[in-house]
Amino acid sequence: MSDVARLANVSMQTVSRVINNKDQVSDETRAVVVKAIRELGYRPNASAQALASRKSKVIGLISTGVAAHSVSKRLLAFNEAARTSGYEVTIVSIEDGHRDELASAFEVLGHQNVAGVILIAADRDILEALLSIELDVPLVAAESSGWPGLTTVSVDQYLGARMATRHLIELGHREIRHLTGPAHSLDAQQRMRGWQAEMDEAGLKTSAPVAGDWRPDSGYLAGLQLAEHRDFTAVFAANDQMAIGLLHAFSEKGIRVPQDVSIVGFDDIPESAHLLPPLTTVRQDFDELGRHIMAKLIAAIEGNEVAQPALTEPTLVVRQSSRFLSPSLSNRSAG
Repeated sequence: MSDVARLANVSMQTVSRVINNKDQVSDETRAVVVKAIRELGYRPNASAQALASRKSKVIGLISTGVAAHSVSKRLLAFNEAARTSGYEVTIVSIEDGHRDELASAFEVLGHQNVAGVILIAADRDILEALLSIELDVPLVAAESSGWPGLTTVSVDQYLGARMATRHLIELGHREIRHLTGPAHSLDAQQRMRGWQAEMDEAGLKTSAPVAGDWRPDSGYLAGLQLAEHRDFTAVFAANDQMAIGLLHAFSEKGIRVPQDVSIVGFDDIPESAHLLPPLTTVRQDFDELGRHIMAKLIAAIEGNEVAQPALTEPTLVVRQSSRFLSPSLSNRSAG
């Protein structure tokens, strides 16, 4: 700001008035200051403005867990929603749910004078650690379990899993295996619950889920394991990256998709539409999620009542990796 004032030959107070659109500045002086701002490429610092006005326009974002597709998309969607609402974002990433690491993240954000915090919670441990930390700013958690006592926003993972499983059932499949995400993951838990609930409602028996860890390699290993016991005609994979590994393993073992086995994934990553065959999957609307998060946080910051909970509905995207069960496969699985 001092550089702008020097170039425009005005006081810093005049520059501040122009930046904040005050009316105590003549049109001529305002034009000179604006010209200097453009020449210097000056951008007002939101944190500094907050310290001066005591009204912060900075939001803290704590991202936890691995850099999975859904986590990164949530982060980007929230950043866009915050920018649209006139807020800047300070991001702190932590790898696990240790209380000390989470407390350090809040300490960093406290030094930034944030008005509120968004927590992208990947697993249960981070929420349990949060219970022992005293917060002095509003917090909204992007997590799918509806953790008691928290303001939460999420894409409905449970519903998405039911949609994926119902799609396979409607295609005639009765032996539908599930490839899970890691046991500690909140999203993986909800997706497994949805698969089980839909199977139960249809009166279908389930085999024990096969454990994965979100990565394609775990999907590949699970595919090799499943190929040894051809007692199924469909697989619901808890994310698209593991589904990619399944496709690889089944191809090696001579199992055709979808002629022999149908596969449905979750997330609709960009690669899903370009696999062979293109992957049927569940799409999450992260843009809508970002808007919901920001709306809830602003309401909390302004002291307004915040409705609970907020769930965004996913969408089933049907492609070529799933198809009606052929009579021969149906007879084989029944026998």
